[in-house]
Amino acid sequence: MKLQIRFIPFIALAILALLFAMWAGLLRLGWVLSSLPNLALAHGPLMVSGFLGVLIPLERAVAIRQKWMFAVPIACGLGWISLLFAPFLGGLLMTLGSIGTLFILIVMVRREPQIHTLTMALGALAWVIGNFLWMSGFPIFQIVYWWMSFLILTIGGERLELSRVLRPTPRQIHIFGLVAITLLAGAVISIFNLNWGAHLSGFSMLALALWFLKNDFARRNIQHSNPLTRYIAICLFSGFIWLGIGGVLQLIFGATYAGPLYDAVVHTVFVGFVIAMIFGHAPIIFPAILGVPINFYSAFYGHLVLLHLSLLLRVTGDLTNQFEVRKWGGLFNEFAILLFLGMTIYSIIKGLKTKG
Repeated sequence: MKLQIRFIPFIALAILALLFAMWAGLLRLGWVLSSLPNLALAHGPLMVSGFLGVLIPLERAVAIRQKWMFAVPIACGLGWISLLFAPFLGGLLMTLGSIGTLFILIVMVRREPQIHTLTMALGALAWVIGNFLWMSGFPIFQIVYWWMSFLILTIGGERLELSRVLRPTPRQIHIFGLVAITLLAGAVISIFNLNWGAHLSGFSMLALALWFLKNDFARRNIQHSNPLTRYIAICLFSGFIWLGIGGVLQLIFGATYAGPLYDAVVHTVFVGFVIAMIFGHAPIIFPAILGVPINFYSAFYGHLVLLHLSLLLRVTGDLTNQFEVRKWGGLFNEFAILLFLGMTIYSIIKGLKTKG
């Protein structure tokens, strides 16, 4: 493997977006920090369309290698930077990035018209619609169901593709497809009736979590002899559990607009599910993009355990209305992510030295 230096600026754009999103997240939790004028309000868009908006299409562009596709993560990168100083321009660029991602997925569907590529394409479509609604002035507490659908369907499609080695039955595939469509239907309904949309989205997330806990090969790999394979499986399995918890909370509480319950519902998905999936997929994604192997260390479990314990603390604070507990849980969420970034960079550097 050869280090792909030309992709490092893209990774840097994604990581910087994550760091700004985390800064904004601390502000929203109530930590007293210096700030930029639009930073606190940009927390969600920075995470979804900034950090992940750069990383997800970049992964696709590196795999397919069509030059125009690299304009997509650039648009999202320029978009999140502009968002901090010129919100409309930033939103426009990130919306264009989501449209570009949808076109990338259309290419993938045409090449391989299978349920996993269709699922990922539906996820990209959800991102596009969510961004258009956001640009049209819809509040984030309403469009968040579109952004959730984007990430859940994107990750779900990837997991479905990898799980083909287990040869799921046609009935299992049909159930998956039905639940994925139901998740998207929940986002559609949320535009007209937020409470009904939240309940349907919650049901779909719980159903998808149960589907993956039973059918994803992470379940089989939890006891794998290879330590890296086992670590990845534990990350994924724990992420599915948080997705299910997020679904249960939405089923119980329905529409949430702000405050502790909204924080619990949103972050069980975006932190518990999405970040755990990133922890698990990083040893696969970064070597694919940068051409550098990642050495596994047992210390990787440190940031994974910290992520889950701190999120449990945060959600406990949310559900018991203990503001300080919630604040500290959120802070340690971010420590876990920083520890993950540090360990990943360290592993990449060690991998380069090993190659040398």
